[in-house]
Amino acid sequence: MIKDRIILGIDPGTQLLGFGIIRVDGAGKPHYVDMGVVDLRREPDPYAKLARIGEAVADLCERHAPTDLAIESPFYGRNAQVIFKLGRAQGAAIAVAAARGIPVAEYAPRKAKMAICGNGAASKEQVSLMVGKTLGVELEPRFLDATDALALAMCHYYQLSSPLASGGSSGSWEKFIADNPGRIKP
Repeated sequence: MIKDRIILGIDPGTQLLGFGIIRVDGAGKPHYVDMGVVDLRREPDPYAKLARIGEAVADLCERHAPTDLAIESPFYGRNAQVIFKLGRAQGAAIAVAAARGIPVAEYAPRKAKMAICGNGAASKEQVSLMVGKTLGVELEPRFLDATDALALAMCHYYQLSSPLASGGSSGSWEKFIADNPGRIKP
């Protein structure tokens, strides 16, 4: 079970960048901390957008001191240029975390949706509803990029909480048993 962590989720974008932060308490329970969007639509210079992303993520790191960064991996859509732009936005955020020694985990959008809704093709509205219910907070539908970022943070929490999270089947269970001898009954 993971304890005492602050997970920063980032839904990278060059128009809107969503962020969501959860805190995992000493009992291993996640709690809502913060969420929002960085609106980059008025900035015409693509390199200035990347600088703003870096500044925004650095500010979030200063304010919340995350122990982990969970970020959405770029995915191929209709236009190849989009994946390049998303990759740059993702890279700007990752560079800030890496410079601070914050471990980075990357999740495909479908994996985060599956972790939250049990359906990799869930809509943004479904993700928002489930994240709100799970964390016990009322989330505004106008912040769908931010709720996606919260979903990434929750996906990372679930990944860290799983005895199988480290990959490999038998090795992970062996580690779980070794780390939790009191939970094993003869």
